[in-house]
Amino acid sequence: MPSPTLSDHSAEAGKPELRAALHTLRSGLWHALGFSLAASLLALAPSWYMLEVYDRVVLSRNGTTLLMLTLAILLAYGLIQIQEWTRNSLLHAASVSFEEQLGGRVFSAALGASRAGLAEGGAQSQQDLRTLRDFLRSPALIAAFELPMMLVYLVLLYAISPWLLAVTLGAALLQSLIGWLNGRATSPALREANRYGLSAQTYADRLLQNAQAVEAMGMLGAVRQRWNDTQRKAVGLQARASLAGGGWQAGAKLLQNLVGSALLGLACLLLLKNELNGGGAMLVIAGIFGGRALAPFVQIVTHWRSIVMTQDAWRRLGRVLKSQSPTPPAMPLPPPRGTLTVQHVSASAPGQAALVLRDIHFALQPGEVLAVIGPSGAGKSSLGRVLLGLWPPSGGKVRLDGVDIHQWAKEELGPHLGYLPQGVSLIEGTLADNIARFSTPDPDRLQVAIEAAGLHDLVVSLPEGLDTPLGTDGARLSGGQRQRIGLARAIYGRPAFVVLDEPNSSLDEAGDQALTQLIDSRRRQGTTFIVMTHRTSILSVADKILLLVDGQQQAFGPRDEVLAAIRQANEQHARQATA
Repeated sequence: MPSPTLSDHSAEAGKPELRAALHTLRSGLWHALGFSLAASLLALAPSWYMLEVYDRVVLSRNGTTLLMLTLAILLAYGLIQIQEWTRNSLLHAASVSFEEQLGGRVFSAALGASRAGLAEGGAQSQQDLRTLRDFLRSPALIAAFELPMMLVYLVLLYAISPWLLAVTLGAALLQSLIGWLNGRATSPALREANRYGLSAQTYADRLLQNAQAVEAMGMLGAVRQRWNDTQRKAVGLQARASLAGGGWQAGAKLLQNLVGSALLGLACLLLLKNELNGGGAMLVIAGIFGGRALAPFVQIVTHWRSIVMTQDAWRRLGRVLKSQSPTPPAMPLPPPRGTLTVQHVSASAPGQAALVLRDIHFALQPGEVLAVIGPSGAGKSSLGRVLLGLWPPSGGKVRLDGVDIHQWAKEELGPHLGYLPQGVSLIEGTLADNIARFSTPDPDRLQVAIEAAGLHDLVVSLPEGLDTPLGTDGARLSGGQRQRIGLARAIYGRPAFVVLDEPNSSLDEAGDQALTQLIDSRRRQGTTFIVMTHRTSILSVADKILLLVDGQQQAFGPRDEVLAAIRQANEQHARQATA
């Protein structure tokens, strides 16, 4: 099933953030435009040098004049380089500032979009930000900055002869048509190529996360073929766009060269008729001015692919920013004590319409332990995500100490929550970093979490102890070790509310017993636990049980009452089956 995407309406609503970031750069961009125009004006100096040498030196044979003119043109060349260097420095500073302004916001939005299963999220958003950053110092933007100079060249051509102006304007219209045709021919293929390229990259990233299983079960050939098919489509579309674009680029350059020769020939004809202002020297100057007038158009056509990629990145990033609106600052709230109220909650997976939870309602007091049981696919993991505010409910509310948990600022609430997902993911960093949630590790809290999760032997066995780098997702650790580290992370800092999703799925009997003791110890200190489990060992410390079947609440209440009701129902079904 394809990953959900965001609508173009969302993209439009997300673009104000991008425009606001660009607005802060306006001063630097205007200055860069000014320096670009100044450099373009100085580019007239070689033509001036040619005329002066022809008029003042060739006829007079004055070496001093030649020396002074040469010094002047060298100064002009130096000023051109300074102007262009300053312009490029300003554009570089603008691109860096743009990324710095949006970097943190895009990072947070990308994580949220990735969590919601949106194709535009994750690493793609970071790549889109880099694409926008790079465009701010790209040849395409510099060519756009040089377009106003076209008016200067047109005025100069008009001064030489209106006929030269007419030919150049006609060529400019043709260049514009070539640019439009180039975009029409290449943009759809480029966008499709980018889409397939993104799909191939996402598929490859997922394969890398499961590299061991892929290799062990001989799936490499099959999955590589699927990746090849997608990658081949992306490469084929890029090749098609490149061939089409290459043809239009060649046409644009050909037109530019033809215009230079056409202007030279026309100027010669006008000279023969004594209709060329400025005399014979204008023969060459007319061709130079015509070529310079069309140069920005040729640059834009040549770099059309970067323009299309920038447009796509702008749209995608706008959609992601809209979908993950920044949370407005809220009044700080006191730390939660662990009173949980679930008020008729229904929910669906982000980007999906079908409900996976329907009308879930219960309440827990601080220090109570709820065991959530039910068959696979009943919605236990989905319930855990909703209870922690990771998924927004479609209906109803989840309140922690009376506050809507989905609206509570995650940075403020996070240290008071604990979460052990069913698939434990460790982040590249040290063991201490992972347990302490990448905050500054507190030695006392670390020690408590390590002892409670039964990690002491592992820490002692590691070459650098708590400072041992775990690598990508702790690939060298066993499943049980990763689960214990995830458990230590979940309870680090004595959170008030903890959700454990199948916490003992990879633990041996000793680990299972240690987990039960941990929950029993922490509940006595006031921590509220919700444990999704298939194992009955956890039930011994549960105060209440919630039975889920097909996303619906079948039973909730004190442990013994619910277990008795389940046994009675099973016995009744058995009698009916044998009757």
